[in-house]
Amino acid sequence: MPQASPHFPHIVVHSPALDGSRRVTGGDVILGIASHLDDVIEILRLADLDRIAVEESDLIEWQGGGPDEWPGLSEHPEE
Repeated sequence: MPQASPHFPHIVVHSPALDGSRRVTGGDVILGIASHLDDVIEILRLADLDRIAVEESDLIEWQGGGPDEWPGLSEHPEE
């Protein structure tokens, strides 16, 4: 499990819910709900944690799949 640094809380992107969204927490605080990697980046920016390299940081624990896994997302069919 990644260790929190003195400057950043332990960030967890939790396993996907049935709709594919993932809860993002910093320590014991829910920072937001993400439906895509861009949402995680925005949630961390709003929490003033935007200096964390989301896809590569050891400060982020990805549960139930990494930053490229969003199983609830579906492509819009082409018309």
